[in-house]
Amino acid sequence: MDAEKFSSPREYAKSLVTDLKASYAIDPEFYEDDNIKRGLRNSDGSGVLAGASKIGSVLGYYLQDGMRMPQPGHLYYRGIDVEEIVAAHRASNTFGYEEVAYLLLYGDLPNRTQAERFNRVLSEAKPLPERFFENEVFKTPCQDIMNTLARCVLSLYAYDSNPDDTSIDNVLLQSIELTARFPTIVAQAYAMKRHYFNGGSLYIHNPKAELSLAENFLRLVRRDKSYTDKEAKLLDALLMLHAEHSGGNNSTFVCRAVTSTGSDTYSAIAAAIGSLKGPLHGGANAAVMRMIADIKENVRDIHDDDEMSAYIDKLLDGEAGDRSGKLYGIGHAVYTVSDPRAVILKDLIKELSGEIALSDEFIIAEKVEALGVPKLMAKKHMTIPTCANVDLYSGIVYSMLGIPEDLYTPLFATARISGWCAHRLEELITSGRIMRPAYRNAVMHRPYVPIGKR
Repeated sequence: MDAEKFSSPREYAKSLVTDLKASYAIDPEFYEDDNIKRGLRNSDGSGVLAGASKIGSVLGYYLQDGMRMPQPGHLYYRGIDVEEIVAAHRASNTFGYEEVAYLLLYGDLPNRTQAERFNRVLSEAKPLPERFFENEVFKTPCQDIMNTLARCVLSLYAYDSNPDDTSIDNVLLQSIELTARFPTIVAQAYAMKRHYFNGGSLYIHNPKAELSLAENFLRLVRRDKSYTDKEAKLLDALLMLHAEHSGGNNSTFVCRAVTSTGSDTYSAIAAAIGSLKGPLHGGANAAVMRMIADIKENVRDIHDDDEMSAYIDKLLDGEAGDRSGKLYGIGHAVYTVSDPRAVILKDLIKELSGEIALSDEFIIAEKVEALGVPKLMAKKHMTIPTCANVDLYSGIVYSMLGIPEDLYTPLFATARISGWCAHRLEELITSGRIMRPAYRNAVMHRPYVPIGKR
């Protein structure tokens, strides 16, 4: 059909959708060949091995006679169980994210002198280039903070005197600077979004060198710059839990794939941000909170298991909520019996219940976990157990801290930047080959037909 028949390019594009879908469609039977790994997954759901890594590992099952056997989940940073790291800092009432960043980037836990030196370097790296926000954020506010974050990261290339240098010392410097600067970029991007698109007052604060990344973030996003030590330590725990999740998660894999081309640090990290923005990846925690809000609105008594059960059935059948048929926050590609991050967050929420009453949102989340897991397994005829994932509870922690939904995924990125940078360094040091997976052709060869004969 001719473009002239339509009032706008958008109308023209809409008119072609049906034919376009047909031209791209591939018969599902085409994928039945085990040599095609859809989503880079094996037929049993396990991930296709694409490399080796010393940085992070996820343990959710073990293999016995070629079969996946479920077990409680564990997450390791450089071989150390993250549960031990979080527990140690909770016991000593200290901030731990900076130590985690050091561990991921350097490979070992720092001693006291190394930790002090690293924290000092992080503090010195927090300020952004002169007039950066005026040029990169204030002049072009955006409704989505993840897009602003990606744009700012790409813009930092122009402020770097040696942006394309992929030597390890230069990439390490860039990694430290990005880790230090993410909280400020995210907070200022939110300030502009809140002002221009939500009609809120515009208030801008500057980071303080002596504060932890968690403290600085709360200081930056709150109008009065105030926060309690417990609030900052809770956010710090969340940052620790989100810092790394092996090389196979989508955003880290994207970072490594871009790195394998020899591209610069800013391009690799911006690509990872774009991946994390996706609702099937970092955006899932916000989807959980919207699901919980829908349950709260439509279930009269959230303590009534029968009523909750009936509504969860409606969610799974696509008759309620966003009609997707998904139970957000339930299920994981690797974890089976439990997601250790979800277990830790539940414990942290309950620990604070003496001072902060358990919210309806937390009660609903626990009901979704208890009632929804068996329902999902039955509906999908699953033989291997599944569990609640970190997204079911991370949004509740953000909500307890008064952090708006707009910041959920950007905070995920703020934590994950150290993991991304560690994987970029590992790819540069160990690989030396561009990633180039293959796709099988799904259309027959045909001759070219001149336009007059079509």
